[in-house]
Amino acid sequence: MPEPFRVTIDIRTDDLDINGHVRGPAYLAYADHARWESVWAAGVDPLALKAANLGPVNLETTIRFRRELRARARIDVLTRFVWEPGKISLVVQEFVTPDGTVVAEVESLSGLLDLEHRRLVPDPALHWRKYAARPEILGLT
Repeated sequence: MPEPFRVTIDIRTDDLDINGHVRGPAYLAYADHARWESVWAAGVDPLALKAANLGPVNLETTIRFRRELRARARIDVLTRFVWEPGKISLVVQEFVTPDGTVVAEVESLSGLLDLEHRRLVPDPALHWRKYAARPEILGLT
């Protein structure tokens, strides 16, 4: 399995709930940010996708909270793409502290939408590979 793509995020106080913990929506924002950073690092131009009438979509997202995450912490979000036959793929993300502790996991079922016909395209990996200068970052070889 290829190495995951890594993005470092500093936790901000405006990402906290009343108990001083990172809010659930902030985890989703971190996950989205890390996914897009991996797409850009792979050389995919989102505007080229849109020009081809293609758009990435999340179909389902699950967050598993493992440890407390508080203000001023620093985490790495490790992103891996899992490609299987069919119309959907899986994005697996681990939120890891500098000492290696996994504080959360986010898994997203994703697809690539044909924006004209409003349907998921078959074999999304084929399309991502076409637009990626560095497909290995997306787990594509």
